[in-house]
Amino acid sequence: MTGRTLPEHALPSWRRAVLKVGSNLLAADGGGLTTRYAQALAAFIAASHRAGREVVLVSSGAVAAGRALLRERAALGPELAARQALAALGQAPMIALWQSLSERPVAQVLLTHDDLRNRRRYLNARATLRELLMLGVLPVVNENDTVAVDELKLGDNDNLAAIVAALVDADLLLIASDVDALYNTDPRRDPAAEPIGHVPQLTPAVIAMAGGSGTGVGTGGMRTKLQAAEKAAAAGIPTALFSGREAVTVQTLEEGHLRGTLIDVAGSRMQARKYWLRHAPAGSGRISVDAGAVRALAGGRASLLPGGILDVVGEFHRGDLVEIVDVNDRPVARGLCQYGAAEVRRLMGRHSRDIASVLGYSYGAEIVHRDDLATLIGAETAGESEA
Repeated sequence: MTGRTLPEHALPSWRRAVLKVGSNLLAADGGGLTTRYAQALAAFIAASHRAGREVVLVSSGAVAAGRALLRERAALGPELAARQALAALGQAPMIALWQSLSERPVAQVLLTHDDLRNRRRYLNARATLRELLMLGVLPVVNENDTVAVDELKLGDNDNLAAIVAALVDADLLLIASDVDALYNTDPRRDPAAEPIGHVPQLTPAVIAMAGGSGTGVGTGGMRTKLQAAEKAAAAGIPTALFSGREAVTVQTLEEGHLRGTLIDVAGSRMQARKYWLRHAPAGSGRISVDAGAVRALAGGRASLLPGGILDVVGEFHRGDLVEIVDVNDRPVARGLCQYGAAEVRRLMGRHSRDIASVLGYSYGAEIVHRDDLATLIGAETAGESEA
């Protein structure tokens, strides 16, 4: 792909991004891990931090690092079990590499798709990542390959990065690899292949341009990157594909420009999330709120706090989508509840500061956080709903 002129254009405005770094950027030619390409990426993360932005890093490389540590040994056993053992062995050096390059403390977060499919664990993972970002820590997320059988077979940290982007409400997904852009044909086989700078919308024709994995070190290819971009787009998050091997390309990111491919989304991130909250199937549980809570929620920027709750109808669990209604049972909002029905009944009418003393623990001051809430009425109709 060397010698081709890559399109350059402005990155979307962002405050929080997920950066995925592929194995091919971290694995040395002779085995083990190298900082050769990671240094420029770490410098970009540091520059982003200094600009007041937040970055969550999704890093591959654990299996490659583990393999290098045992390269003198014979196979450890069945292929999957061996790769899982190598992943466990390689986690420590992979985290150590990023800590050696980071100006901030680094925290390891291991996830599986099961963690993110289960609503309770999903909320716990999100709360942990948000707290780490608030503390000024660089979270380094990786697939928990030691136990994630299906995910390890797919080798798909690209898709994990997209899920994490939605998990933390990121504004942008950045995918750094040894591929510098999406091409209209396979650039490894076609010298006339042309890079595509901007994809307004992922279509079957665009996805058909993708090939498989390029080398034996990484396990993802352009197809998984487009699958990840499709997941991110569904959450209203654009994706930038670029080469992490080109220092100038990485430095250009600091200036707000991308040399690579930008995969756009229709509408904003908030529009996509709010649409889902408004239309996704909700359980049978309802939370009734007072007039003050109705007015606050109608503004679209408030969370539901326990003090404004009058009643809880039906049963639901932490992480379930619930209806929020006024005293006349008219819909006010819908949202993902951070507490189960039994817990909300104990907390209703209380102050947020009392949550820990009442329950003996706390998942946060909000019953439904504003990021997980979609209002169904406007401020101008809030008074009518209360009448």
